[in-house]
Amino acid sequence: MFKVFAIVTSTAAALSLAACGGASPTTSQAGATQSASTSASATPTPTPTPTPTAPKSVSCVTENTTESYPPKVFICTKSDAGTLVWMERSESKKVTDARAAAAAAKAAADKAAADKAAADKAAADKAAADQAAADAAAAQAAAAQAAQAAAAQAAAKQAAPAAPSGCDPNYAWACVPIASDVDCAGGKGNGPAYVRGPVKVIGTDIYGLDNDGDGIGCEK
Repeated sequence: MFKVFAIVTSTAAALSLAACGGASPTTSQAGATQSASTSASATPTPTPTPTPTAPKSVSCVTENTTESYPPKVFICTKSDAGTLVWMERSESKKVTDARAAAAAAKAAADKAAADKAAADKAAADKAAADQAAADAAAAQAAAAQAAQAAAAQAAAKQAAPAAPSGCDPNYAWACVPIASDVDCAGGKGNGPAYVRGPVKVIGTDIYGLDNDGDGIGCEK
């Protein structure tokens, strides 16, 4: 009877404990396991750091400086505006190639312009030299012609025949002077000696006074 009482008492105590909020060891362990699982699932998973698409912490201050951000490489490049900026390698090559082509085209144009200016100057200098040579030749020719005319005039004065003396025996009726040339007075001849006709040709008409060949000269 005592054992039955003890069992009843123990059972009543257990029920009373459960009613007061107590938990059996098995129940407490299960709750702890569930709580730990919930706590573990609440911890955030680390997010991977994205690969930079361009340098952000390095300043682009020296042209052609490179920064590697695999799989890309960035080059510090001078833009068309003249400022240094980071450019991906292929874009940097496009910019630098275009700038080099423009510089080459400008150099070729400048050289062509310089060559043309030099050729034009050479042509102008040659034309000026040719004109100067032509002017000098013309002046020299004019001087030579003037000197020749002066010499001829001096020679003519020096060779002027002396006053005729006596009469030429080839003519009669009038005294035809003996001279380097004799023309009819009042005619178109230029002398230096003249005779007023008519005169008769009795020898050789050395002065050509008988134009019509009838033997009489200076008929008019």
